[in-house]
Amino acid sequence: MPRGGPAPKPTALRLIEGNRGHQKLNKNEPKPTPIRPTRPEWMLPEAKREWVRIVPELERMGLLTIVDRGALTAYCQAYARAVQAEAVLTKKGMTFETPNGYIQQRPEVSIALKEWHAVRAFASEFGLTPAARTRIQVPKSESEDDWPELD
Repeated sequence: MPRGGPAPKPTALRLIEGNRGHQKLNKNEPKPTPIRPTRPEWMLPEAKREWVRIVPELERMGLLTIVDRGALTAYCQAYARAVQAEAVLTKKGMTFETPNGYIQQRPEVSIALKEWHAVRAFASEFGLTPAARTRIQVPKSESEDDWPELD
């Protein structure tokens, strides 16, 4: 049965943001291994390019773990499908004339809207939008490799 309200925020993200509400932190929360997931070979070519573009930055920010493969794949695939739909719209326009003479919206308009919505949702989960980044405070360290232990 689904629960009401917003999804709970991971403890690591609460610590990065500063735990503004001073809520009790989950000391037993799973901590996935911060290892780059492998890229599925079956992905669309544009999705593969997006993976190559975004993964190094997610690693640098410390936001990528081995269990993020599915969500990252979904983000990249949605991005690629949105780009495909936008390419059709750029070439053929947003509407077409039916055999009966009616003007109708191309299916790619709905596809693009749906996929861009998915891209935005996944991007927010990974902190890839300006609004999502404003909620994250990355602790400063002497070296970029010295991340504090998030216990």
